[in-house]
Amino acid sequence: MGSTIWIAGVVIVLLVLAGWLASLIWGKPWSVQGLFLRTFAKFVFKGPELLTMLGFLEKFGLHGHNARLSDASEAFQDKTYRFVRRDLGILRSYNRQRMPRGVQISADVMAAFLDDIVEGERFRYHDYPVNQMFGIQSEMPNFMMTIHPVISKLEARNYVRRLNRFGVKFDQVLEGLRIREAKGCIPPRFVIRRVLDEMIAFIGAPARENPLYTVFAEKLDKLNNVKVADQQQILAEAAAAIENTVYPAYQKFIDYFTALEQKATEDDGVWKLPDGDAYYAYCLRSNTTTNYTPAEVHEIGLREVERIEAEMRAIFERLGYANVENPTRKLNELGKEERFLYANTDEGRAACLGEYQHILDEMNAALDPYFAVRPKAILKVERVPEFREKTSAGAYYQMGALGGGRPGIFFANLRDMNEIHKFGMKTLSYHEGIPGHHFQISIAQELKSVPIFRRMLPFTAYAEGWALYAEKLAREIGMYQDDPYSELGCLDSELFRAVRLVVDTGIHYKRWTREQAIEYMSAHAAQEQESVISEIERYIVMPGQACAYKIGMIKILELRERAQKALGSAFDLREFHDVILKNGSLPLSILDEIVQAYIRQKTAEHSQV
Repeated sequence: MGSTIWIAGVVIVLLVLAGWLASLIWGKPWSVQGLFLRTFAKFVFKGPELLTMLGFLEKFGLHGHNARLSDASEAFQDKTYRFVRRDLGILRSYNRQRMPRGVQISADVMAAFLDDIVEGERFRYHDYPVNQMFGIQSEMPNFMMTIHPVISKLEARNYVRRLNRFGVKFDQVLEGLRIREAKGCIPPRFVIRRVLDEMIAFIGAPARENPLYTVFAEKLDKLNNVKVADQQQILAEAAAAIENTVYPAYQKFIDYFTALEQKATEDDGVWKLPDGDAYYAYCLRSNTTTNYTPAEVHEIGLREVERIEAEMRAIFERLGYANVENPTRKLNELGKEERFLYANTDEGRAACLGEYQHILDEMNAALDPYFAVRPKAILKVERVPEFREKTSAGAYYQMGALGGGRPGIFFANLRDMNEIHKFGMKTLSYHEGIPGHHFQISIAQELKSVPIFRRMLPFTAYAEGWALYAEKLAREIGMYQDDPYSELGCLDSELFRAVRLVVDTGIHYKRWTREQAIEYMSAHAAQEQESVISEIERYIVMPGQACAYKIGMIKILELRERAQKALGSAFDLREFHDVILKNGSLPLSILDEIVQAYIRQKTAEHSQV
């Protein structure tokens, strides 16, 4: 067994080195698989944070990447666009007809990924890379505190080395922000205000009280293999790095955004940007991996809102609530009742986390009739780090390390227990955990039959569409049986995603104001006003992304219905789920082709019986 592991390790190291060396060669690889490896290596090995997140190099004694941060300079991005265009051209030069079917799919997936980047180059400066949802100002602290491994003296020193690189990376991002400003791509005023408040608060305490220091100190204290004197020295260096490098980097951003606020307007849709309409159409194509127009997405949203609200009214009627005109408003009222809330105390938070775990365990035990493939990776339920609670979503999933070593984590935001309704907990657990994100992402990571890039590429419509499909599947297989309030919670979740289609296109295509979008969502989503505002502000800085959920779900359901209709009694739900999950994340157009091929194969097999 030990020799097998050692040989496997050597093979992986050789593969990594081969990919790295190949990335230095611009010629056409002898096979398309060689191009897959080279292109993947170019992306991965230029991203130290990604390498840390994947967590596989450390197993072979390679730690240098954990002392570095990725290059965010304009020159590096120029270089990236050049190699993407070149590799896309090389990819298209191979004879696709001579490829085995599996290789054809891989080639199509990589082509879709690269082509999207090439198309997006035109809109390189149309985004808002620093905003209230994400950006270097929030992502870097979160990465350092939750991803960077503090497991040895070496990695502790690497932590400090990374802190000392904050200045360079912040300057690189600032360069891109100034270019956007010159081109007239300025965030709405509220975005700037949110970012300023966040950054001012982050540097408002002494260095030794900053989470970058306190969380690090807690982890370092648990290392029995590091002498106390060494710990004290490393902590002193960390404090100095925060004081002398991190805080000044943030102050530069604060100064910049303070001045930029004077130029910002209240116009929120990207239609205001140069070629804004074309940019939004691209955002929809990129996020949904479909050719739906903004007008089509808007109409789909309106129809789905009407349908789902009718289903909710029917359940309310069965529960004895007659003539419910606005189901979301009624659900919002119920959400204030004590029976649907946990105490806003530490005990209540502990009970809530325990219930999330119970829900996931219960679902996991019920899946055998519906899934042949199951992930090996462990799923943990944890609280969103308190420093992130204010600006974080209600919940999110963080994938585990490639090859194991770090479990997948379902993070629940417990900032205010009045925001968590018991009837919504099942649906949230299924979406983020099992059989949603953790299930799908972990299966993809563990696949052996596809190139490594297909285990990692993110296609939002597929991933979020699957997670929303997982919510509906749970309802179909009886997980809400005898629990009509949780069933309402499930429908409310789907309705919420349908509303997104309406308001996202409303803001960016129909030129709705922020207030118009808030008004519509308030009328059709069971959320408090503060949450509605937060959601609308998310769509403003992430155009098209929120549309991916419902469009992806609709596509998966469409494919399932097509397979059921074509195969009749030969249809097997476990097989269908295998087809969806065992190919990694895919553009919806390619997923459609794969399911159609599965239908043809099954039809042929059945006709021979």
